[in-house]
Amino acid sequence: MSLFRAAAGALCAAVIWAMPAQAEDRPELDTLLEALRMTDTVDIMREEGLAYAESLALEMMPDADLDGWQASVERIYDTDKMQNLVEERMTQALKGENLASLNEFFASDLGREVVELELSAREAFLDPEVESAAKDQYEDLSRKGALIVDQIETLIEDSDLIEHNVMGILNSNLMLYRGLADGGAYDLSEDDMLLDVWSQEDGVREDSAAWIGAYLLTAYQPLEDDEVDAYIALWQSDEGQALNRALFATFDRMYEELSYLVGQAVAQHMRSQKL
Repeated sequence: MSLFRAAAGALCAAVIWAMPAQAEDRPELDTLLEALRMTDTVDIMREEGLAYAESLALEMMPDADLDGWQASVERIYDTDKMQNLVEERMTQALKGENLASLNEFFASDLGREVVELELSAREAFLDPEVESAAKDQYEDLSRKGALIVDQIETLIEDSDLIEHNVMGILNSNLMLYRGLADGGAYDLSEDDMLLDVWSQEDGVREDSAAWIGAYLLTAYQPLEDDEVDAYIALWQSDEGQALNRALFATFDRMYEELSYLVGQAVAQHMRSQKL
């Protein structure tokens, strides 16, 4: 249930894509990451990132060399480096946790189906029209008091999904500004950056709530009611909550680092345009 979305973001000047330290040898963690299909998740996140970077270029650099920009962002959204970071961070975040019940669930028929549905929904949302239609459907079912909406709201509340996403996106937006500033594109103080980022909070929360509800509806609507209940129970368990925290900690870090690098790349291209 990795829900982070590609959004503006970054880290601080010292952050670069470096090869991570050798991850701790934990066969049970490898089993879990494979069951969660993290490689496929990273591939989709890369596609989201490339689409975001393209829209950012059109907004901030309408006269940019798009081929050159595409080459830059493809180097940033490097799947091998993204995967290495995910494995390293998940190892740290789940250190000491008993993963047996998680591995048992995600190895089951229901677990495999859920992961497939989540990935399919996320990939489908690369098409803005699909995302928009799903949001409309979620609003309609919410007005009708559909059970699936109640179940989705339980999932959202139990794992604090909206607040996690809001903070992740706002932190990423701040890091984008830092990348831009460190790259020489803007002369902004830290206070100015923070003020602008926090002014986005309400809009980000509204957008996150709409996206998460629509995404979860698209993913879980094919399931039977009792299957959704079983998945809810997994995330309510101590092990599920540990996994939820680990996923957000992992993708928080990844989006921040990626976004900082995107900010620096924008700054570099903007400087090149002025030459």
